[in-house]
Amino acid sequence: MGVYLISVGAEEWFGEEEGWGEIATALNDDLRQRGLPPYKSVPEESDLVRGSGQGFEEKLSVSMKGFDALCEAHLSPEETETLSNWSVLVPFSLDEEILLPIGSAYSESSTMVAGAPQVLVIAQRLAAAIELPAETPRMCDNLDLTMWFREGAAKELAAARPGPWSDDLDAAFYVALFLRAAEHSVRRGCPIVYC
Repeated sequence: MGVYLISVGAEEWFGEEEGWGEIATALNDDLRQRGLPPYKSVPEESDLVRGSGQGFEEKLSVSMKGFDALCEAHLSPEETETLSNWSVLVPFSLDEEILLPIGSAYSESSTMVAGAPQVLVIAQRLAAAIELPAETPRMCDNLDLTMWFREGAAKELAAARPGPWSDDLDAAFYVALFLRAAEHSVRRGCPIVYC
């Protein structure tokens, strides 16, 4: 059990089974009211092939305390909110987050939607600030990032090549998580959600 951050394919996004259909409809209604086109071009989910980058699934299992402190040191409160206080990440730009009056994994009464391009810019700045290493997994099909940080590879690299990123591996995990989630959403054109 726990909280996961996953990509969602078209069938699930527009369907009613998991509750995303209601959010998809409400988001498109809100986009139309803002004079923006609806979000209809969600790719179908593909079969899991490790390292393919076709899916995204990571588990949030460690404390965010160090990440919160890192954000406070490097970002404005507004940037921190954009980076990490969303319920749904969409692959297109939004001038501001959209608050939908529909329950989600974070809240029973609302869903916060953020644009991945905006999240990506902030995550890239934070990754640069801590010098997140190039070895950090880029494809996160099946807990690849979670396992890299939890199973020892990150600790081994930190011992061999320490840097600001290795001062708090839990904080570095969340920087990498939001960075890779935004990259995946933009690259694949899919929503990323908590479940």
